[in-house]
Amino acid sequence: MKKASIWILSCLLILGLAGSAAAEETKLVIATGGTAGTYYPFGGAMAKIWNSKVKDMNVTAQATGASAENVRLVNKGEAELAIVQSDTVDFAFNGKESFKEKLTEMNALAVLYPEILQLVARGDGPAKSFADLKGLKLGVGAPGSGTEANFRQLLDVYGMKKEDVNGQFLSFSESAEQFKDKHIDAFIVVAGIPNSAIMDISSSHSVRLLDIADDIAAKMTAKYPFLAPAKVPAGTYKGQDTEVKTLAVMAVLIASPKVKDDVAYNLVKALFENQADLAQTHAKGKELAAEKAVTGVSIPFHPGAVKYYKEKGLMK
Repeated sequence: MKKASIWILSCLLILGLAGSAAAEETKLVIATGGTAGTYYPFGGAMAKIWNSKVKDMNVTAQATGASAENVRLVNKGEAELAIVQSDTVDFAFNGKESFKEKLTEMNALAVLYPEILQLVARGDGPAKSFADLKGLKLGVGAPGSGTEANFRQLLDVYGMKKEDVNGQFLSFSESAEQFKDKHIDAFIVVAGIPNSAIMDISSSHSVRLLDIADDIAAKMTAKYPFLAPAKVPAGTYKGQDTEVKTLAVMAVLIASPKVKDDVAYNLVKALFENQADLAQTHAKGKELAAEKAVTGVSIPFHPGAVKYYKEKGLMK
């Protein structure tokens, strides 16, 4: 009887330990962006893939101030994953621009898709190019954001001073609201296309996307090599009947070095193996491709991601 009791207790203990182990989840936070941008819904779409396809995975998408805040969150250990602009992650890693010290506690997992620089002005307004925005109120992105850095790069190449434009430090959603209420004349969005904030405005207001001329684009890409020529196809937004020439940076998925190698490997593997599902959840998923995921970013890749890309013959 005593032996039987001990055997039963041993079985219960083993079952309890097994149940406890099975219940253990890997909990991660992915820092994204404002709710009116592309990062937040795309981060949510990736989290959905990971949570359904990777065993015991629990990833939560968190709305943030986007790129600059995201690299700080990862480096401070307040988020394990983040989406960032390729230029911002370069600035942070090397201690440039608004980053006074180097932030190196981060690794790349994948390049996700190009982010298009979109200059939005009133359709019935005078602005036909960035130079025409002199003296006007312009939403330039959140303070310290990648969008604000792109604004300063435009000022530089166009030979303009910061004082030439009445810059307003606003998120995409704030810019959209201020634009609707005619408190600003134009704003900058650096995001995947189509962008929800611009779509919302163009449905009820006349807007114009401003071209960046070829000679300006050439100067921009020569001075800032993380930028590349890009186009917004005609019909992307209501009333946009012609193609618009502009520039782009890359959206990059980064991770804390503290994320275990097998976890990083499984995240990357699930992302590419379920690309079709991701594309159904969010349009930017159509642009995700493993062949493009290892170029366009200047920081080291996570060892777990490297293992996956080597298996696919994409890294040596």
